[in-house]
This record gives sequence, structure tokens and C-alpha cells, in this order.
Amino acid sequence: MKENDFSANKSGRLIRTPEDYLAFVPDRLPPKIHLDMSLALALSKADSALSELSGLGGQLPNPHLLISPYIRREAVLSSRIEGTKASLSDLLIDEIDDGNPRRAGNDDIQEVRNYIHAMEHGIAMLSSLPLSLRLVREIHAKLMSGVRGDKATPGEFRRSQNWIGPAGSTPMTAAFVPPPVYEMTESLGDWEKFLHVRDVMPDLIQCAMMHVQFETIHPFLDGNGRVGRLLVTFFMLERKRLSQPLLYLSAFIDAHKNDYYDLLQRVRTHGDWEPWIRFFLQGVTEIATEAGEQAKELHRLREQYRSQLRDKANALGLLDDLFINPYMTIGRAGKVLGKTHPTAKAAIAVLEEQKILREITGRQWGRYYVCQPVLDALEKPFS
Repeated sequence: MKENDFSANKSGRLIRTPEDYLAFVPDRLPPKIHLDMSLALALSKADSALSELSGLGGQLPNPHLLISPYIRREAVLSSRIEGTKASLSDLLIDEIDDGNPRRAGNDDIQEVRNYIHAMEHGIAMLSSLPLSLRLVREIHAKLMSGVRGDKATPGEFRRSQNWIGPAGSTPMTAAFVPPPVYEMTESLGDWEKFLHVRDVMPDLIQCAMMHVQFETIHPFLDGNGRVGRLLVTFFMLERKRLSQPLLYLSAFIDAHKNDYYDLLQRVRTHGDWEPWIRFFLQGVTEIATEAGEQAKELHRLREQYRSQLRDKANALGLLDDLFINPYMTIGRAGKVLGKTHPTAKAAIAVLEEQKILREITGRQWGRYYVCQPVLDALEKPFS
């Protein structure tokens, strides 16, 4: 980290450690920002898109059918940003859990599963606990338990220096060095107080600031990026800006990864808050809009299939589970229906006849079936 990369308008102070490397300690939030017309317009668009998505989530007859696959898609995308290779299909097939070989490595699948557990645990905790350092530690413990980063003290804030840079870098050569432990602890306390500030600034702008500050403090030895992305959704839920956990920014961040990291760094080095906030608001607008369209498409498919299966009770009994996981086996069908193997096989045959399921293995044993339109809707790439 080079001192001359930081302007006089930087959003914190540089300190030289006893080990003779520079580290960055962020200023307390909120900073002073200039809310010009373009930023006000971006805020208006994001607010509108978020409100529409929240309203849609409240109107859906069975929002759990969307929440479950949305959480899984976010888990895959957020983990992918950190280098995990598992796809949504890998995860969904693995969840059928009928003893067949897995398509992805166990480590990759477990990291994605941990993200799901962390998300679900955090959502459950919000009913009785405010967004806080305690909640952050608990979701980090869920995220990092039993996976490649489990040596990075799951659920505990770091007690040593970390840094951001390419493999092989040191605090002397890293692109960014977060605050040392003592200053980190003070910064986390200030950050937590900022989380509890109400009715002083727009929620979305406060959320954008909260996210940058967490990533700058970088309080864990591993998992900071994933926790920081989870916090965006938790913040929106706590502020009642979302009726259901349907907004996840990882797809937008992954599509604009270089801009994301550059803008975070410009906040630190030059205090450029407005470009970052504008980027964050653009992400909320685009993701909320696409999530709304995705939810409508899935609801349309469900109503179409329900109409097709109106007088086919066993096949209809499998339908909602296809929206939670569009992959099916005869074994899974039997468990869902609580029926015998022949009955489950007959129900799948009906779904094949109705062009709702198709077989994808081409073999006579251990067959997998998929509801391709549902999978396509869930895997639709961010535009």
C-alpha cells in the first residue's frame, strides 16, 4: 500500500505500524456527501424498484417457493466470487441426496451449503436480535465451519493483521491493509453504532455506506466478502424494506467485479463516496427489477402447471417441490408423496407426458429428471 495513492480527501487515516508497514483506519460514518440531482434520481429509482419487489413478495401465495431457490442461487454466486466452482445445478442435484456420485467437489458444495446456513440463520436471528456484531460473528461461524477457511477462527474477529492483495503479497506489498487489531476493534464499535442510526439518511444510502465500511475494516481472517454481501440483505430485511429475502447483489457484483473493487478502493483513497453510492443504487435497481420479473415468471409457470395437473393428484403433489428444487428422482418423489416406488414412478411419468419433466441421464437406473423451464428461470444470467 503506497502513501501517495491516498489523496488529502481520503476517508480515513494512514498509520505506520511498529512492523513498518502502512495500514488504513477508516473515519467514522457517516461521511459528508453531495446529494445532487443525478444521485437523487438514482436513489428514487432504487427505492421504487425495491418497493415493487417487496410488494410482490408480500402478494405471492407461497413465497417460500421463491425464497428457497433464491437463497441457493445467491449462495452459489456469492461463493463463486471467492473462487468456489460449484454451480446451481451441482448444488440442487447434491441436495437430492440419494447416494449417487456428486458432480462437484465436496469442499465446493460444503462452502455453498454453509452460505445457505448462514443466510437462513441470520434471517431467523433478525426476529429477536438487531443487526449487530453478535449477529455478524454468528453468521461468520456458520459460514466458515468445517470448510477450507475453518482455520480462520470461525465466529471470531481477527487477532492478527490481514491484508488484501494477490497471492504471495505481504503487508508491505499488499494493495490494501485494513486497520490493525486495536484500531479494528474501535472501528467495529463505531460501525455497530452506525447500524442503529435511524431516520437520519435514506436507508439505501446508509446500507451502501455500511457495506463499504465493513469491507474496509475487514474484521475476519477469511469470509469478509461473503459476510459483507449477506449484510446487505439483512439490513434491508431489518429496515422492513423487503417483505421477503428476495434481493441479493452478488449477481450484479460478479458482473461488474472490477468496478466494484475499484470503487471500494476509491472511497478509501480519495473519499469518493458518490460514485460508489451511485453504483450500489444501480445494483439495487437492476437486481430488484430482474428479481421481480423472475418471481413473476416462476409464478406464471406454477399456475400453468397447476392447471395442467388439476385432476392428477399425485403429479400435482410433486409440483411445488419442483420450484424448490427442479431436479427429481423416483426416490425423491416417493419421499415427497409418502408413496410406494410404483406410485412415485407413475407420478413422474405423468409429469413427463405433460412436458413438465424430462429425463436427463438416458439410462434405465438412477434416473434424474429436470423441470427445465424452472431451472432456466432460476439460472437466467444477470444481463
